[in-house]
Amino acid sequence: MFKKLKRAALGARVPHEKGTAAMATEKMPVPAKVIFPMVQHIGKPCVPVVKKGDTVQVGTLVGKAPEGISASIYSSVSGTVQALDTYRISNGMSCPAVVIETDGQQTPDPSCKAPEVADRESFVKAVADSGLVGLGGAGFPTWVKLSPGTPVDTLLINAAECEPYLTSDTRELLENSDTVMSGIRAVMKYLELKTCIIGIERNKPECIDKMETLVKGVEGVSVKALPSRYPQGAEKILIESLTGREVPQGGLPAQAGVIVLNAATVSGIGRYLADGMPLVTRRVTVDGDAVKNPKNVEVPIGTPIQDVLDFCGLKEDVQLGKVIMGGPMMGVAVADLSGPILRQNNGILAFSAQKAQLPQAQACIRCGRCIEACPMGLSPVEIAGAFKKGDAQQLGKLNIDLCMLCGSCSYVCPAKRPVTQTMRLAKDFAMKEARK
Repeated sequence: MFKKLKRAALGARVPHEKGTAAMATEKMPVPAKVIFPMVQHIGKPCVPVVKKGDTVQVGTLVGKAPEGISASIYSSVSGTVQALDTYRISNGMSCPAVVIETDGQQTPDPSCKAPEVADRESFVKAVADSGLVGLGGAGFPTWVKLSPGTPVDTLLINAAECEPYLTSDTRELLENSDTVMSGIRAVMKYLELKTCIIGIERNKPECIDKMETLVKGVEGVSVKALPSRYPQGAEKILIESLTGREVPQGGLPAQAGVIVLNAATVSGIGRYLADGMPLVTRRVTVDGDAVKNPKNVEVPIGTPIQDVLDFCGLKEDVQLGKVIMGGPMMGVAVADLSGPILRQNNGILAFSAQKAQLPQAQACIRCGRCIEACPMGLSPVEIAGAFKKGDAQQLGKLNIDLCMLCGSCSYVCPAKRPVTQTMRLAKDFAMKEARK
């Protein structure tokens, strides 16, 4: 079994690179076209409900969620459907995509009206209709989280934002604290929860001060300052830090009696209940040493990444080396800048060729630092050995399923070995073998 240590004391001390934290969000111009892959969430792909030549408006349904775990997709622009295409997502799989040529008018769909919510059932349906998913990067459909199969008593708001560079949640708390609070109240009311804890890392004092002021007098809601240590925002670590509870191995947060929502996600709930406009834009942090003007940008979902980078500008004297969607620890390298901003994206980081160059990996020196850093108490050294031997049974005994691919092991490795990549391969291998 994994070691019984305070997970918040593990992980890695990553640099406090938050250069855009004080920068108010800027709204970028409407792009010439947008692309909506039908997979922008964990779960089943959506089914396109528009065809070439159809006219759409802001908030028009373009991808309907099938039954089961999924989340509908809505147009972020007004314009004309240019094509139904195929798009290759980051894991290499392909899915249908809707391509829309914009008209620049941003005409809202008249069907977008504040939903009528009277009870738990109508509340969960409203959240499903909003198209909300986990906006911290995971993309898990929010309505599913709000439909736990076991009793829960506590709502946790994840505002840790522990990855370097990313400040989109910080700006959400500072700019949209009203919808954050209204979303919290709605979740607590309709799910009959008595307690809500807002977790914010200590390196965000402005956010802590603002939210502490707002929760005064609000029964059951409190703010807790968290240690500034990565990956403090990971669900299992956050749950232990805020409540002292532990999610069972292989279990879900609901089994510890909690629901965890990202700050932007709960704010999206408050916003949708007020105006009925589904999730159509994302606040994205654009930063990195290749970016001329780092910013927090409100982007229509589906906007090509190149358009976002053009809006912020790239340094002319810097050779672009790598663009990452998300944070530098768990983000995904972008293969094609014509690809779109997805609804679960919270950052676009552009790095120079010099900064993006990976150091030469050396032989493992058996120092054990990867073991010391792992927030789940795993042994990457032993796991790598079992994977090399193709020993799925041993990987199971070493609890490879607990790995959340946070990157702490690679970050602390003095030999600069691709530890996290090996952990991912080992985890995938063990899962495939278990299905046989």
